[in-house]
Amino acid sequence: MLSKKKPGFQLKPHYISKKITGIVFTKFNKQEKRWEPAFFFSCLPRFFKYYKNYIMKQNEKTAEILNDLIEINNDRVRGYEKASKETESQDADLRALFDEMATESRRYANELSQFVLQSGNDPAEGTTQRGKIYRVWMDVKATFSGHDRKAILASCEYGEDAAQRAYEDALSSDADLAPEVRQVIMEQKTNLRQSHDKIKRLRDTQPA
Repeated sequence: MLSKKKPGFQLKPHYISKKITGIVFTKFNKQEKRWEPAFFFSCLPRFFKYYKNYIMKQNEKTAEILNDLIEINNDRVRGYEKASKETESQDADLRALFDEMATESRRYANELSQFVLQSGNDPAEGTTQRGKIYRVWMDVKATFSGHDRKAILASCEYGEDAAQRAYEDALSSDADLAPEVRQVIMEQKTNLRQSHDKIKRLRDTQPA
């Protein structure tokens, strides 16, 4: 069926072997009563330059968000490693828990780093100002025994709350995250929430 549009020009992508190779104007042939190629879009170089810049900016924004999450996981690793080393021998259950949390965040940071590399950017290697809450625990010189267990677990829970907020910020940002990237962030957030709840349950079992 012929198009009911008035004769003129249409802008259509030009395909070769199912790949877009350019953009062409098509004109309506009155005699043949059909559309046919007319000429290539004169601003094609500018179009592709704009598109390339757009993709680069989106990749940079994605990398920035992912690097924030990498840094919070790096902070989490360092905090729990330090806590594990300074935990008293009689608190072996806490040491095992801290080691588990550190291993978890190493894995998450590595997963996120792969996406940053795919975007053409460099993964973060440091920590954040926000992440200092993880390292501050050990500056109090607590012994991690007896009544101190409840206090340190409460501090851990506070740190886990901060991690949850960081992931929520990433998911609610205006960045055009790829579906697979968003899926990984959501899965990590869910798992970190489970870790948070594990710490909270353990804290609640401690004597006042």
